[in-house]
Amino acid sequence: MIGAMTGSLIITGLGPGDPCMVTPEVTAALAQATDILGYIPYVARIAPRPGVTLHASDNREELTRARAALMLAAEGRRPVIVSSGDPGVFAMASAVFEALEGRPDWQMLDIRVLPGITAMLAAAAAAGAPLGHDFCAINLSDNLKPFAVIEERVRAAAGADFAMAFYNPRSASRPEGFGRVLAILRNTCTTDRLITFARAVSTPDQRITTVTLAEATPEMADMRTVVILGNAATRRVGRFVYTPRSAA
Repeated sequence: MIGAMTGSLIITGLGPGDPCMVTPEVTAALAQATDILGYIPYVARIAPRPGVTLHASDNREELTRARAALMLAAEGRRPVIVSSGDPGVFAMASAVFEALEGRPDWQMLDIRVLPGITAMLAAAAAAGAPLGHDFCAINLSDNLKPFAVIEERVRAAAGADFAMAFYNPRSASRPEGFGRVLAILRNTCTTDRLITFARAVSTPDQRITTVTLAEATPEMADMRTVVILGNAATRRVGRFVYTPRSAA
């Protein structure tokens, strides 16, 4: 019965990599969890301890993972779903709410989303302030949407002179997509536009590289890279890149 449910579900973000970027609120939730569910490398960031069960699963099993967590919560347990970065940015929060559709019993559960520091913000901070004015974020993975949709959104954002943050730019299974995105950007923007490649941001392997759009190549990005394209006003100051807030 709905009224008998005493469990809870928390959806968290573990930040971009550095443990210092995990919020105290998330740390407290992990300490109280009975079960932790997530993509294999994210669950691997959680130290095992007595009283908690770790449930690691493949990256393409988001809805299955969400339903499993909701079932645990309905049984009276305290599961926590972990994502990297922020759980609401290309991550598990959306999957949980999708799993709630058609389940009024699960909708009565105590469900909370705890924000985290997404890679886009960590990368921008490491580079300076390239997202200092209007910007958008686009996931370049075509696992959940056609690549034609990605191209349409990139073209529209470039035409509107947004700064852009690109997630999941290039993988071994789809190496050609990012090259197509770069071609769209070169056809829409001036080629002196600054573009930053932030790899493994906030980890010991962090590497921040800023070049012009003319100098950018697909091989400069991989799945551990967040790419930030500035707008027409974005410029360098010393070793930093920033977009002035007064840009038109």
